[in-house]
Amino acid sequence: NNSLIDLPTPSNISTWWNFGSLLGICLITQILTGLLLAAHYTADTTLAFSSIGHTCRNVQYGWLIRNLHANGASFFFICIYLHIGRGLYYGSYLYKETWNTGIILLITLMA
Repeated sequence: NNSLIDLPTPSNISTWWNFGSLLGICLITQILTGLLLAAHYTADTTLAFSSIGHTCRNVQYGWLIRNLHANGASFFFICIYLHIGRGLYYGSYLYKETWNTGIILLITLMA
């Protein structure tokens, strides 16, 4: 066994089961990049556009943070839909509490 820690896992586990973890990583990335962008954003109607330009041009790695945040949102929803698709394929909807919790989280994330 080449694992660092030998944990019991089901024999039918595949890469389709990684989307829950990827969603957690995406959510943490979205929160961190959102906080960094919010630190440099001005909500005034006359200065909002220029504050985005300031973030992209003058803040160190501001362009990268903005692109990570923008593309991270798309990747987040791709992972959500693949996660739901995996749940439908494997019949996870049979567990009512788990499915209802997932639907509540989906509606919360889309709000």
